[in-house]
Formats: sequence, structure tokens, C-alpha cells
Amino acid sequence: MKLRSAFHVNGFLVLLAWLVLTLFFGGAAALGFVAAADGGNPPALIAAIVATVLVVVLLLLATGLTVVDPNEAKVVQFFGRYVGSVSEPGFFSVVPLSDRKSISLRVRNFETQKLKVNDADGNPVEIAAVVVYRVVDSFKAAFAVDDYEEYVETQSEAAVRHLATSHPYDAHDAERTSLRDGAEVAEELTVELRERTETAGVEVLEARITHLAYAPEIAQAMLVRQQAAQVVAARTHIVEGAVGMVGLALDRLTAQGVVELDEERRAAMVSNLLVVLCGDRATQPVVNAGTLYN
Repeated sequence: MKLRSAFHVNGFLVLLAWLVLTLFFGGAAALGFVAAADGGNPPALIAAIVATVLVVVLLLLATGLTVVDPNEAKVVQFFGRYVGSVSEPGFFSVVPLSDRKSISLRVRNFETQKLKVNDADGNPVEIAAVVVYRVVDSFKAAFAVDDYEEYVETQSEAAVRHLATSHPYDAHDAERTSLRDGAEVAEELTVELRERTETAGVEVLEARITHLAYAPEIAQAMLVRQQAAQVVAARTHIVEGAVGMVGLALDRLTAQGVVELDEERRAAMVSNLLVVLCGDRATQPVVNAGTLYN
């Protein structure tokens, strides 16, 4: 079985017709019983009984009146059989004596608990995500799973755990995706959740990581490691720039003929320039009164 529209008509028209017919047959039944009170008018008694039966039927038909709120679906069951769903907002009349279950079609969101898992490198991390979803198939949401809200929460936690174990917290290789790559990780999590929740008739609109941190027992050590990695990267960039500046200075001096430098003097200039450019503290100038050879 799959989602289908249930039979429904305008509830106001049905209510108006119900009131008119109920008053008519109710009055006819009352008049018939009055006319047959002395027992000398069997046709009136029969008419009164028929009118009474019709009034009972009308009362049963009134059980089909229902109200559907905006962004809501009514799943209609008739003695256990799925009749269909009504997702149009308004006042309608559906199959009488039917059971109607309300399924919200509004956009919902929830945040998973902070989960402690090991990333792809085996480091314990804490991770949590927010999931935005809505019901798009009221039949599956009502009958495919016991509780679609609980189902989505459970599958979300499973998807977040799987995501955390598939990627490292920090990717030291440019070809690997880390958990800190927000856009790529969010897209991967959203796609996986859509596949997991399709059974429940749910569409996941967005899923993003809201909390990501190393576990407390290794947080300090990983912080030192991150700081060391940042220092090495910064020093590498500084050295690359300094070497370029030294080469440019020597080329300009040679091209403009400012000074003639032999190999020993070039080495001394290179050493001094690198010390000045790569040092993390301000250098103090020293006036050399002699020469390199004395």
C-alpha cells in the first residue's frame, strides 16, 4: 500500500444537509408516534419507525465530520483498513465510523545528544548535530514505523556516530575530509539521513554539526599538538617568504652593481638577512668595525 487521498467532501454542506434531514425525520418520527399512540394507525407507526432509523443513520453519518489544520494530515482508517489521507486544511466529511489519526506536516528540528565516539584516527571526540525534517508521506509515518519521531532521533544518532568514525577530527592530509570541514560533512550527513529516514516517510531538509570537540581526557594534549602544527606551518611560510626576499635582494644588488660580493660575503649576508626575517623577536643592530677577514 502507498499514500493516497481519502474520500472527503465539504463539511459545511454535509452539516447543513444533516441538520435539515435530522429535523425533518425527527419531526416525522415524533408525529408518527403521536398519530399511532392509540394503535389504530399502523402506517403511521411504520413511518415513525422508518424515520427513527433514518435519524440514527444520520447520527452515524455525523461521525465522519472532521477538521484538518494547516500543515496537518488526517490518516483515515475504517475498521483497521487504510482508506486514505486528507492533507487539505478545512472542514470535511469523510467515511463515517472511521478512525482518524493526525500527522503533523510542519518542519521540525531537534539536536542530538553529545555523543562520545572515536574518530577515524582513533581519537575520542564529542559530537552533536541538529536535524531539520518534515513528514512527506503520512501513510509511512503512521504505519511503517511505531513512532516516526523516535525513529528519526535514533537514526540521527546512528548517522552521527557513523560520520564521526569515518573522518578524522583534523585532516593532516589535504586529500582527506575532516569533521571540521563544515559544508562537506553537513552534506554527507544530510544524504545519509535521507536514506535512513525514507522508510518513515520523512524528508531531512538539513543536518549540521553543532558541537565538535576532543574528549576531555585528551583535549589538552591535542591542543598542544594543534598549536605545534600551527607554529610549524607559520614558520614554514615565514621561511619561504624570507628565502624569496633574500634572493630578490641579492639579485637586485648584483643587477644594479651596488656592491661586489664574493661567496663568503654572500653567505654572511644571507645568514644575517635570514636571522632578521625569520626571528620572532626584534633584532638589535651591531656595527662591525672590522672586516670578515680580520
